[in-house]
Amino acid sequence: MIKKGIFYTSILLTVAFISLGFKPFNSQINNEVRIAKNEAMLYVFPSENSTCYVSLTIPYKGKYFIGYQEAIAHKESQGKYKKINSLGYLGKYQFGTETLKSIGVEDSSDFLNNPNLQERAFVALLSKHKYDLKDYISFFEGKIIDGVKITESGILAAAHLGGTGSVKRFLNTNGMKKCKDSYGTSVRAYLRDFGGFETRSIKAIKNAKVD
Repeated sequence: MIKKGIFYTSILLTVAFISLGFKPFNSQINNEVRIAKNEAMLYVFPSENSTCYVSLTIPYKGKYFIGYQEAIAHKESQGKYKKINSLGYLGKYQFGTETLKSIGVEDSSDFLNNPNLQERAFVALLSKHKYDLKDYISFFEGKIIDGVKITESGILAAAHLGGTGSVKRFLNTNGMKKCKDSYGTSVRAYLRDFGGFETRSIKAIKNAKVD
């Protein structure tokens, strides 16, 4: 009887020990997990606050610079580095060959096969556009044009779509000049869809080149 008692007691203790291994515990989650690049490209997910995810879309379009990059890339190419569209625009952010030359990239084949170069080219073009449009950013930021609140990030995104001239025409005409690209996407749409992102870290450089 004693042996049987010890046997059954051992089984119960073993089962209890194994069960503890599956018991949930309250892990310490940092709800401000940050991934930084150049001090501006930040994520703030995951979060313990469920309301943070109510309007979450894929790809995640957070308002930090990394979200800005990925949102524009998704719109331009679905984020594909080797994408070439029907008009010959290249890469994740759909650069034209003349635009690439203006920021110091001569070899379009190398560009298409070099993700790091594409990311640097995107930042360089933003810097160039920011310099060209600095007066427009200063004057129009915060104003409502054709139902769209004008922001720096929206202006830079619209310049990426249609060039600085298209942005200037739209703003100078108070939205009357409906500038569009070859596929019918409007400057207004980019001003609206990419407004309010963090682009303050982008330096305005007159003749920005890929370093």
